[in-house]
Amino acid sequence: MKPETKTEFKKSLTLFDSTAIVVGSMIGSGVFIVGSDMARALGSPGWLMIAWLITGVLTIFAALSYGELAAMMPKAGGQYVYLREAYNPLSGFLYGWTLFLVIQTGTIAAVAMAFAKFTSVLIPWFSEQNVLFDAGFIKINTTQLLAVFSVFFLTWINTRGIRLGKLVQNSFTITKTIVLIGFILIGLFIARNEEAIKINSSIFWDASQMTEGVTTSLAGFALIAAIGTAMVGSLFSSDAWNNITFTAGEVINPKRNIPLSLFLGTSIVTVLFILANLVYIQVLPLRGNPEGISVFEKGIQFATNDRLGTATIVSFLGESAAVIMAIFIMISTFGCNNGLILSGARVYYAMAQDKLFFQKAGSLNKNGVPAAGLIFQGIWAGLLCLSGTYSELLDYVIFAVLIFYVLTIAGIFVLRKKRPDAERPYKAFGYPVIPALYIIVATLIMLDLLYYKPNYTWPGLGIVLMGVPVFFIWKRINRQTL
Repeated sequence: MKPETKTEFKKSLTLFDSTAIVVGSMIGSGVFIVGSDMARALGSPGWLMIAWLITGVLTIFAALSYGELAAMMPKAGGQYVYLREAYNPLSGFLYGWTLFLVIQTGTIAAVAMAFAKFTSVLIPWFSEQNVLFDAGFIKINTTQLLAVFSVFFLTWINTRGIRLGKLVQNSFTITKTIVLIGFILIGLFIARNEEAIKINSSIFWDASQMTEGVTTSLAGFALIAAIGTAMVGSLFSSDAWNNITFTAGEVINPKRNIPLSLFLGTSIVTVLFILANLVYIQVLPLRGNPEGISVFEKGIQFATNDRLGTATIVSFLGESAAVIMAIFIMISTFGCNNGLILSGARVYYAMAQDKLFFQKAGSLNKNGVPAAGLIFQGIWAGLLCLSGTYSELLDYVIFAVLIFYVLTIAGIFVLRKKRPDAERPYKAFGYPVIPALYIIVATLIMLDLLYYKPNYTWPGLGIVLMGVPVFFIWKRINRQTL
């Protein structure tokens, strides 16, 4: 009888591949959209840039801190493993539960819908008005259909093995990074609008908030609170940088390459995002009129459907530029989702190994990837696309994400005490100051959101806490079946 061979993860991801996963997962459609809502919340070019700068610094601080945990525990599952080892299995499960229910799958659904909506610019048949099925309580349109197909197609690609998955990731990441750099260079040096610059300069630090057509000046604590709530957009756009930690089992020399890719990837994207927003305020006036006809009259605040990137290109290339931007965002979102889909299933694999997820997800197929985990993830993300609830779920994501980022970075302090002699090939840069600064600032942002955006934050906390009884039920079921 032929002996059974155990399939294992294949060490295939180089430093370049790992950095491409960080960059590719971060650059989606957010940076081209969220600026409008942030501009309405802050009303000032200067404070808009400050919000993005704070977001970037926080993201890099977190990445520098995660490097220690990644080098210390280079295992598939990443952040799930860090939380489990720093605290207890319940902490890891709550992260994995929230990741599967909302964070990863909700983001995949949202990115897939963005891909489908921008495809409709080229192919009008894919439209939210083109309803194929209407049962009253649920409607399915062609945009949703394309979104689901894109999720299933990328899921299938990633079941074929890590080599194909990284080839797709690298190709799309390189393409969209080059195009984004081109967008920035054209915006900064060719398309700059002197009238927009003059208008924005006159109100550069003059913060105000636009709420239901009423403008209120902001100063002092009210301004600080507004920055915190506005950062929901920038934080969401800059998220998913930690996904590379999920794939640690497939990274070559993970103790070096994961910390380095976290720093390189977050630094590259932070610079690109800040420069992209500098382009916006050099091309369009920040304040605008919702009844305006041209993109200049609407300004950053009231770009049509909040498609700020499209409005910026249209301002100097004309209406035909909308097609160019649509193609770019299609490339950007498709590549972004590949990174999210590729990495997310590794967390469910680690959970299943601990008997905290469906057992099938804890095995690898002949190509050395957790195909069952990929399929479970794809089905749930597809259902979120069809349900139409993904956007509501995403309102809760940032608060839940911040909770686990804070707990994970606090885990560095916990593990330094619990395991002082553990091997640490890389130690958190600036420890204890930088990790502590992240914890303090992120906690203040969470408190700000709890008070000023309760409709978003308390449900997010509720989703996390719902996992507590599920954890104990799952443990009991496993005991009974063993």
